[in-house]
Amino acid sequence: MKIATWNVNSLTARWPRVEDFLSTRDVDVVLVQETKQTDAKFPFQQLEALGYESAHHGQGQWNGVAIFSRVGLTDVVRGLYDDEEARFIGATCGDLRVFSCYVPNGRSLDNPHYAFKLRWLDELRRYLRDEASGAPVVVGGDFNVAPADLDVYDPHVFEGATHVSEPERERLRAIEALGYFDATRHAHPDDPCFSWWDYRNGSFRRGWGLRIDLLFCSNDLQPRLVDSWIDRDTRKGEKPSDHAPVFVELA
Repeated sequence: MKIATWNVNSLTARWPRVEDFLSTRDVDVVLVQETKQTDAKFPFQQLEALGYESAHHGQGQWNGVAIFSRVGLTDVVRGLYDDEEARFIGATCGDLRVFSCYVPNGRSLDNPHYAFKLRWLDELRRYLRDEASGAPVVVGGDFNVAPADLDVYDPHVFEGATHVSEPERERLRAIEALGYFDATRHAHPDDPCFSWWDYRNGSFRRGWGLRIDLLFCSNDLQPRLVDSWIDRDTRKGEKPSDHAPVFVELA
């Protein structure tokens, strides 16, 4: 089974790229962030024509998360406790329980949104702690946190900024401590690999990226891990998202 997570940065603007991705990548489940659509506008029928069931938690021009699946999609949950923003959706797909997350950006360390980001990650940890489906779990999404300096093109550039602060990274470690592993880093422990590049300053061409799109798998999936990789080619071409999809393949 191949699972991908992808912040599409507007499903409306990126639909031709998404359609091509689904038609060419042989992916079973896609965890999507930043759809920036209402449920009424979401392309349920177009996805069905491509062979995917789908579930969406929309908010209009902001946020929005979704799951596409060609291996079944049941038991959908939307929202993380009392979070009013459309940042979390889960479902059962095949033999897995999967969750798509869009973690708040945080903006800056002295901004109220940073405190919101930390609270949101705490709520995610609590939710996963209480998850009781009994199925193996994959939690993917745009976490807006680079887990380690290896996941940043130049750590000195980000000193004192969000995405790399110790409280954010500690929240990711707390999720792993529940019994999860970072699939990409587990498969490639020493390789610099990025999933996001700013649109500005030629960042993609220069390799100025961050690895902030992550797939956490429950530890019972370690024997099934085949590989995990970043689909850098999807960041190329006309009108790409600023994020590249991240894959995990399970036996």
